[in-house]
Amino acid sequence: MKIVTIVAGLVAMLSIAAAATPAAAHPYDRYAGGGRSFFASLFGPSIARGVVSYPTNQKPGTVIVSTAQRRLYLVLGNGQALSYAIAVGKDGYAWSGINQVTDKREWPNWTPPGEMLQRRPDLPRHMAGGPDNPMGARAIYLGTSLYRIHGSNEPDKIGQAVSSGCIRMTNQDVIDLYNRVEIGATVIVQ
Repeated sequence: MKIVTIVAGLVAMLSIAAAATPAAAHPYDRYAGGGRSFFASLFGPSIARGVVSYPTNQKPGTVIVSTAQRRLYLVLGNGQALSYAIAVGKDGYAWSGINQVTDKREWPNWTPPGEMLQRRPDLPRHMAGGPDNPMGARAIYLGTSLYRIHGSNEPDKIGQAVSSGCIRMTNQDVIDLYNRVEIGATVIVQ
């Protein structure tokens, strides 16, 4: 009987908290006051990778990035896609467009672009690839742009708008995507 009462009390508390939490376009949206959503604070972001229903006219192998949903979709065909949680560009650094995968690298080196060094002169001028490198375990290069889809050594930031425009993934997810995506694949960021 005690367990039922405790569970019922917890459900009631969560229901009240959910009702008090402002409606958002996506559970990862940051609320005024600088925090994550109530449920993300309690349980962490939902970062599970999985196959989802995804009707699209895009051909299999196409990567579609939904910055609003903070999800990356790899089109599988037959109305399905593999869905991954991502971090996106913070306010002022988000972008959209169509590009192609032009290169892929394991444990890439990182050289911050000049614009980033102007904003953050404390950053190193170059960093060799490895676990401490902010590019993470893999990088997928997008055309001639400075943007990448890459891993992260800050997995707690996945689901947030925190980057200077790059699409970040957990290292496990970027390794999975790296092994699936082909050079020449179309990448649509919306």
